Amino acid sequence: MSFVAGVDVGSTYTKCVLTRRDGAVAATIMRRTGFRLPEVSREVVDAALERAGARRDALAYVMATGMGRHQVHDKDLYVTELTAAARGALSAHPGTRTVLDIGGQTMKVTRLDEDGRIVTFRLNDKCAAGTGAFLEKTAHYMGYDTEEIGALLSTAKGSVPISGVCAVFAESEVINHLSLGTAPADIMLGAVESLVSRSVQLLKRVKGESELTLVGGILRFERMSQAVVDKLAADKLGRGITVNVLPGADAQFATALGASLLGWQRLARRGATAESVHAP
Repeated sequence: MSFVAGVDVGSTYTKCVLTRRDGAVAATIMRRTGFRLPEVSREVVDAALERAGARRDALAYVMATGMGRHQVHDKDLYVTELTAAARGALSAHPGTRTVLDIGGQTMKVTRLDEDGRIVTFRLNDKCAAGTGAFLEKTAHYMGYDTEEIGALLSTAKGSVPISGVCAVFAESEVINHLSLGTAPADIMLGAVESLVSRSVQLLKRVKGESELTLVGGILRFERMSQAVVDKLAADKLGRGITVNVLPGADAQFATALGASLLGWQRLARRGATAESVHAP
Protein backbone atom coordinates (compact mmCIF):
# COMPACT_ATOMS: atom_id res chain seq x y z
CA MET A 1 0.00 0.00 0.00
CA SER A 2 1.29 3.47 -0.91
CA PHE A 3 1.09 6.62 1.17
CA VAL A 4 1.56 10.34 0.59
CA ALA A 5 2.94 12.50 3.39
CA GLY A 6 1.89 16.08 3.91
CA VAL A 7 4.47 17.88 6.07
CA ASP A 8 3.53 21.23 7.58
CA VAL A 9 6.59 22.90 9.15
CA GLY A 10 5.09 25.62 11.30
CA SER A 11 6.78 28.14 13.57
CA THR A 12 5.90 26.20 16.72
CA TYR A 13 4.92 22.69 15.63
CA THR A 14 5.72 20.47 12.68
CA LYS A 15 2.90 18.16 11.61
CA CYS A 16 2.73 15.18 9.27
CA VAL A 17 -0.38 13.53 7.86
CA LEU A 18 -0.16 10.28 5.93
CA THR A 19 -3.03 9.50 3.59
CA ARG A 20 -3.93 6.54 1.41
CA ARG A 21 -4.92 6.80 -2.24
CA ASP A 22 -8.61 7.14 -1.31
CA GLY A 23 -7.81 10.15 0.88
CA ALA A 24 -8.27 8.31 4.18
CA VAL A 25 -5.89 9.37 6.94
CA ALA A 26 -3.50 6.58 7.93
CA ALA A 27 -1.52 8.43 10.62
CA THR A 28 -0.87 11.86 12.13
CA ILE A 29 2.20 13.02 14.05
CA MET A 30 3.21 16.33 15.60
CA ARG A 31 6.50 17.51 17.10
CA ARG A 32 7.93 20.80 18.35
CA THR A 33 9.63 22.51 15.41
CA GLY A 34 12.71 23.78 17.22
CA PHE A 35 15.56 25.08 15.06
CA ARG A 36 16.63 21.94 13.15
CA LEU A 37 13.93 21.98 10.50
CA PRO A 38 15.31 19.29 8.15
CA GLU A 39 15.70 16.87 11.05
CA VAL A 40 12.26 17.44 12.56
CA SER A 41 10.54 17.19 9.17
CA ARG A 42 12.15 13.81 8.54
CA GLU A 43 11.38 12.73 12.09
CA VAL A 44 7.64 13.33 11.77
CA VAL A 45 7.51 11.42 8.46
CA ASP A 46 9.36 8.45 9.95
CA ALA A 47 7.15 8.48 13.04
CA ALA A 48 3.98 8.64 10.92
CA LEU A 49 5.15 5.69 8.81
CA GLU A 50 5.91 3.72 11.96
CA ARG A 51 2.45 4.49 13.36
CA ALA A 52 0.90 3.33 10.08
CA GLY A 53 2.98 0.14 10.20
CA ALA A 54 4.71 0.99 6.91
CA ARG A 55 8.29 1.19 5.70
CA ARG A 56 9.92 4.15 3.97
CA ASP A 57 9.58 2.50 0.55
CA ALA A 58 5.79 2.69 0.93
CA LEU A 59 6.04 6.46 0.68
CA ALA A 60 5.00 7.52 -2.82
CA TYR A 61 5.30 11.29 -2.41
CA VAL A 62 6.14 14.04 0.10
CA MET A 63 4.41 17.40 -0.18
CA ALA A 64 5.81 20.14 2.08
CA THR A 65 4.13 23.30 3.31
CA GLY A 66 4.43 25.83 6.12
CA MET A 67 6.99 28.51 6.83
CA GLY A 68 9.79 25.89 6.81
CA ARG A 69 8.71 24.06 3.67
CA HIS A 70 11.98 24.82 1.90
CA GLN A 71 13.91 22.99 4.63
CA VAL A 72 12.18 19.64 4.01
CA HIS A 73 15.04 17.98 2.15
CA ASP A 74 13.23 14.81 1.04
CA LYS A 75 10.19 16.63 -0.35
CA ASP A 76 8.98 16.04 -3.90
CA LEU A 77 7.25 19.41 -4.09
CA TYR A 78 6.01 22.21 -1.85
CA VAL A 79 2.92 24.42 -1.70
CA THR A 80 2.07 27.53 0.28
CA GLU A 81 0.12 27.34 3.52
CA LEU A 82 -2.74 29.18 1.84
CA THR A 83 -3.17 26.51 -0.81
CA ALA A 84 -2.73 23.59 1.59
CA ALA A 85 -5.06 25.03 4.24
CA ALA A 86 -7.74 25.66 1.61
CA ARG A 87 -7.49 22.06 0.40
CA GLY A 88 -7.65 20.74 3.95
CA ALA A 89 -10.71 22.85 4.73
CA LEU A 90 -12.46 21.76 1.53
CA SER A 91 -11.83 18.08 2.29
CA ALA A 92 -13.89 18.43 5.48
CA HIS A 93 -16.41 20.99 4.21
CA PRO A 94 -16.71 21.07 0.39
CA GLY A 95 -18.89 24.19 0.54
CA THR A 96 -16.10 26.29 2.08
CA ARG A 97 -15.71 29.70 0.45
CA THR A 98 -13.63 31.42 3.12
CA VAL A 99 -10.83 30.01 5.29
CA LEU A 100 -9.58 31.58 8.53
CA ASP A 101 -6.21 30.13 9.53
CA ILE A 102 -4.71 31.28 12.83
CA GLY A 103 -1.16 30.02 13.27
CA GLY A 104 1.78 30.80 15.50
CA GLN A 105 3.36 33.43 13.21
CA THR A 106 0.52 34.62 11.02
CA MET A 107 -3.21 34.96 10.73
CA LYS A 108 -4.51 34.34 7.22
CA VAL A 109 -7.91 34.75 5.60
CA THR A 110 -8.51 33.31 2.13
CA ARG A 111 -11.54 33.62 -0.12
CA LEU A 112 -12.18 30.81 -2.61
CA ASP A 113 -14.23 30.54 -5.77
CA GLU A 114 -16.75 27.79 -6.53
CA ASP A 115 -13.95 25.52 -7.75
CA GLY A 116 -11.92 25.96 -4.57
CA ARG A 117 -9.32 28.23 -6.17
CA ILE A 118 -7.95 31.19 -4.22
CA VAL A 119 -9.53 34.49 -5.26
CA THR A 120 -7.93 36.77 -2.70
CA PHE A 121 -6.29 36.66 0.71
CA ARG A 122 -5.04 38.86 3.52
CA LEU A 123 -2.30 38.23 6.08
CA ASN A 124 -1.66 39.66 9.50
CA ASP A 125 2.04 38.93 9.98
CA LYS A 126 3.37 42.31 11.07
CA CYS A 127 2.72 42.04 14.80
CA ALA A 128 2.58 39.12 17.24
CA ALA A 129 -0.63 40.55 18.75
CA GLY A 130 -2.48 39.20 15.72
CA THR A 131 -1.14 35.63 15.90
CA GLY A 132 -1.26 32.56 18.08
CA ALA A 133 2.14 33.53 19.49
CA PHE A 134 0.42 36.32 21.43
CA LEU A 135 -1.80 33.83 23.26
CA GLU A 136 1.17 31.60 24.00
CA LYS A 137 3.22 34.50 25.35
CA THR A 138 0.29 35.64 27.49
CA ALA A 139 -0.07 32.15 28.93
CA HIS A 140 3.67 31.78 29.58
CA TYR A 141 3.86 35.16 31.28
CA MET A 142 1.15 34.03 33.71
CA GLY A 143 2.97 30.73 34.34
CA TYR A 144 1.01 28.39 32.06
CA ASP A 145 2.17 26.12 29.24
CA THR A 146 0.66 26.35 25.76
CA GLU A 147 -1.25 23.09 26.23
CA GLU A 148 -2.88 24.49 29.37
CA ILE A 149 -4.57 27.34 27.48
CA GLY A 150 -7.68 25.29 26.71
CA ALA A 151 -8.23 24.26 30.33
CA LEU A 152 -7.53 27.80 31.51
CA LEU A 153 -10.08 29.27 29.11
CA SER A 154 -12.71 26.78 30.26
CA THR A 155 -12.64 28.34 33.74
CA ALA A 156 -13.05 31.95 32.60
CA LYS A 157 -16.07 33.70 34.10
CA GLY A 158 -15.69 36.85 32.04
CA SER A 159 -13.09 38.77 30.08
CA VAL A 160 -11.09 41.94 30.52
CA PRO A 161 -10.32 44.30 27.62
CA ILE A 162 -6.96 43.97 25.91
CA SER A 163 -6.52 46.30 22.96
CA GLY A 164 -4.07 44.12 21.06
CA VAL A 165 -2.99 47.08 18.93
CA CYS A 166 0.62 46.07 19.59
CA ALA A 167 2.07 43.02 21.32
CA VAL A 168 4.22 45.22 23.58
CA PHE A 169 1.26 47.36 24.67
CA ALA A 170 -0.92 44.29 25.08
CA GLU A 171 1.68 42.70 27.36
CA SER A 172 1.65 45.86 29.48
CA GLU A 173 -2.12 45.50 29.79
CA VAL A 174 -1.72 41.88 30.91
CA ILE A 175 0.77 42.97 33.59
CA ASN A 176 -1.62 45.69 34.74
CA HIS A 177 -4.56 43.27 35.01
CA LEU A 178 -2.45 40.83 37.02
CA SER A 179 -1.39 43.59 39.39
CA LEU A 180 -5.08 44.39 39.99
CA GLY A 181 -5.74 40.77 40.93
CA THR A 182 -7.65 39.81 37.78
CA ALA A 183 -8.02 36.05 37.35
CA PRO A 184 -5.57 34.64 34.76
CA ALA A 185 -8.46 32.84 33.01
CA ASP A 186 -10.27 36.13 32.44
CA ILE A 187 -7.09 37.74 31.13
CA MET A 188 -6.61 34.80 28.77
CA LEU A 189 -10.16 35.17 27.46
CA GLY A 190 -9.55 38.88 26.93
CA ALA A 191 -6.48 38.01 24.84
CA VAL A 192 -8.57 35.56 22.82
CA GLU A 193 -11.26 38.15 22.15
CA SER A 194 -8.60 40.64 21.08
CA LEU A 195 -7.24 38.11 18.59
CA VAL A 196 -10.73 37.33 17.35
CA SER A 197 -11.42 41.01 16.71
CA ARG A 198 -8.39 41.12 14.43
CA SER A 199 -9.59 38.04 12.56
CA VAL A 200 -12.97 39.65 11.91
CA GLN A 201 -11.25 42.73 10.49
CA LEU A 202 -9.33 40.51 8.06
CA LEU A 203 -12.56 38.75 7.08
CA LYS A 204 -14.09 42.10 6.25
CA ARG A 205 -11.11 43.01 4.08
CA VAL A 206 -11.45 39.88 1.93
CA LYS A 207 -15.26 40.18 2.01
CA GLY A 208 -15.65 36.72 3.52
CA GLU A 209 -18.85 35.10 2.42
CA SER A 210 -21.10 32.06 2.39
CA GLU A 211 -19.32 29.32 4.31
CA LEU A 212 -16.36 29.92 6.62
CA THR A 213 -14.07 27.13 7.87
CA LEU A 214 -11.71 27.68 10.80
CA VAL A 215 -8.28 26.00 10.78
CA GLY A 216 -4.96 26.43 12.58
CA GLY A 217 -3.42 25.28 15.83
CA ILE A 218 -5.02 27.93 18.04
CA LEU A 219 -8.49 26.85 16.87
CA ARG A 220 -8.03 23.51 18.66
CA PHE A 221 -9.06 25.36 21.83
CA GLU A 222 -12.85 25.18 21.93
CA ARG A 223 -13.24 28.57 23.62
CA MET A 224 -11.20 30.16 20.82
CA SER A 225 -13.39 28.83 18.02
CA GLN A 226 -16.53 29.68 20.01
CA ALA A 227 -15.28 33.24 20.41
CA VAL A 228 -15.03 33.54 16.61
CA VAL A 229 -18.57 32.22 16.21
CA ASP A 230 -19.89 34.59 18.87
CA LYS A 231 -18.08 37.61 17.41
CA LEU A 232 -19.44 36.92 13.94
CA ALA A 233 -22.93 36.48 15.34
CA ALA A 234 -22.67 39.89 17.03
CA ASP A 235 -21.28 41.49 13.87
CA LYS A 236 -23.22 42.19 10.69
CA LEU A 237 -20.57 40.18 8.85
CA GLY A 238 -21.99 37.01 10.41
CA ARG A 239 -25.38 37.30 8.74
CA GLY A 240 -25.89 34.49 6.30
CA ILE A 241 -22.48 32.90 6.97
CA THR A 242 -22.15 29.29 8.05
CA VAL A 243 -19.15 28.71 10.33
CA ASN A 244 -17.46 25.30 10.30
CA VAL A 245 -15.31 24.39 13.29
CA LEU A 246 -13.07 21.38 12.75
CA PRO A 247 -13.19 19.10 15.81
CA GLY A 248 -10.27 18.70 18.20
CA ALA A 249 -6.86 18.30 16.61
CA ASP A 250 -8.30 18.33 13.07
CA ALA A 251 -7.94 22.12 12.98
CA GLN A 252 -4.23 21.85 13.75
CA PHE A 253 -3.62 19.14 11.13
CA ALA A 254 -5.78 20.67 8.37
CA THR A 255 -2.88 22.24 6.47
CA ALA A 256 -0.76 19.07 6.58
CA LEU A 257 -3.79 17.07 5.43
CA GLY A 258 -4.35 19.48 2.56
CA ALA A 259 -0.69 19.11 1.51
CA SER A 260 -1.01 15.32 1.52
CA LEU A 261 -4.16 15.39 -0.61
CA LEU A 262 -2.50 17.79 -3.04
CA GLY A 263 0.36 15.30 -3.26
CA TRP A 264 -2.05 12.66 -4.52
CA GLN A 265 -3.37 15.13 -7.10
CA ARG A 266 0.16 15.78 -8.28
CA LEU A 267 0.85 12.05 -8.56
CA ALA A 268 -2.34 11.57 -10.56
CA ARG A 269 -1.35 14.32 -13.00
CA ARG A 270 2.13 12.88 -13.34
CA GLY A 271 0.67 9.45 -14.04
CA ALA A 272 -1.73 10.87 -16.63
CA THR A 273 1.14 12.68 -18.35
CA ALA A 274 3.24 9.51 -18.44
CA GLU A 275 0.35 7.55 -19.93
CA SER A 276 -0.20 10.16 -22.63
CA VAL A 277 3.51 10.19 -23.51
CA HIS A 278 3.66 6.40 -23.84
CA ALA A 279 0.28 5.94 -25.52
CA PRO A 280 0.52 4.15 -28.88
